[in-house]
Amino acid sequence: MLGAVDIGGTKIAVAAVREDGTIVDRYEFPTDPEKGFPNAVQRIKEKLHCVAFDATEFNGIGVACPGPLNSTTGIIGEVGTLLGWEGGDLVTELEMEFGVSVAVENDADAAALAEAKWGSGQNHNSLIYVTVSTGIGGGIVLHGELYRGVGGTHPELGHQVIDGTGPQCYCGSHGCWESLASGSAMVAWLHDQSPNDSTSSAMQICQRAQSNDPLALRALERQGYYLGIGLANLITLFAPEVISLGGGLMKSSSLFLEHTLAIVRKTCTQVPVEKTRITAASLGQDVGLLGAAQAWLTRYH
Repeated sequence: MLGAVDIGGTKIAVAAVREDGTIVDRYEFPTDPEKGFPNAVQRIKEKLHCVAFDATEFNGIGVACPGPLNSTTGIIGEVGTLLGWEGGDLVTELEMEFGVSVAVENDADAAALAEAKWGSGQNHNSLIYVTVSTGIGGGIVLHGELYRGVGGTHPELGHQVIDGTGPQCYCGSHGCWESLASGSAMVAWLHDQSPNDSTSSAMQICQRAQSNDPLALRALERQGYYLGIGLANLITLFAPEVISLGGGLMKSSSLFLEHTLAIVRKTCTQVPVEKTRITAASLGQDVGLLGAAQAWLTRYH
């Protein structure tokens, strides 16, 4: 039995998870990042004790957390959604409290591990998990193992440059994938076209598109195009067996995914694109908790 912790910018989930991926018990509570890292860790410990009492003692604990972070030491870097948490040591805090080994993993990498083992990538050797939400991120599993860059670096899929003349991203580049095909990019583009528009979220744009609003339909066509170009790049570079698409924006994928797939087929001419299956992630809201559990299993089991 494993303890699993999924840390997000707005909520934290903890659970007891069996080795086969069954979630036995879970709690969710607001992150409240402004209250600081010590406060959050104390609440995580309390809820982990609750699920441990309801289930059984833990053999280990896995944590999925936004990056940048050091996945070896479990120390959090400068995370935009967790301001003030930099330097927080998740491994030491939880190991001292529970007396078991703790594995901390970037949340996108953890999700990739979970989808590869228990989700859309089962029985495949290579999977790229892409989350399309407020931003764009992902993780790469090759030959059953998580791919890491030099020094254990997490590859930033969302910051590949798609159009050098595109909008500037907070990363410093112009026209990276996240600045063109994320939910926040959709909203920014719509406001560029119509500065007085009150729409504030990608979900609202999708709702307008369903009512055949012309500007929203243009936004979704653009979304499908740029999402397709980024996916085509990943297929050309890695030729994976599966690309698994998750994140909040994919809930409205019926509005743009057909266009995305057409762009992928048109763009990928140098690899057998028909052999890569592009599919929706299958673990839903549990992907973070299952990813946390799989992070521990991958490292210690």
